[in-house]
Amino acid sequence: MFTKNSKDETQISPPREPGPPSLLSSSLKITGDLHTNGEIQIDGHVIGDITANVLIIGETADVNGEIIADTLRVHGKVTGQIRSKSVSLAKTANVRGDILHENLSIEQGAFLEGHCRRIEENGKKESSSPINLLVNSGSKSKSDPPPKKPQAEVTA
Repeated sequence: MFTKNSKDETQISPPREPGPPSLLSSSLKITGDLHTNGEIQIDGHVIGDITANVLIIGETADVNGEIIADTLRVHGKVTGQIRSKSVSLAKTANVRGDILHENLSIEQGAFLEGHCRRIEENGKKESSSPINLLVNSGSKSKSDPPPKKPQAEVTA
């Protein structure tokens, strides 16, 4: 009557706990791509693309490549495109490249050379609707001609 039948039960595994972050020390140089679902802190030199859930670029780090992360905190040097939901540039950050982000924080003193573009939560770019600009023209009517340019006078 109360027998266990293992065929009818479904195996439910407990949720995985996040492991400790991976640390790449300042004396380490890596050439190649890095991929993880966890957290990485980089203090060394990386030449290649990095994909991570949480990525911390330390003050002594130098990264050359594309970065894709859910959360990114930059204290060191990055050369390449950044795509992240949340990007934070510390005052010691030196970034040369475009940043595609949902949330962006830049501390005073951080260096950024590139374009910043906000993206929507689902990964699509913001709609590029035109910006409507309203200019108060004072008391002039639209039929008034534009003012004449001053002409230089030549005297001999």
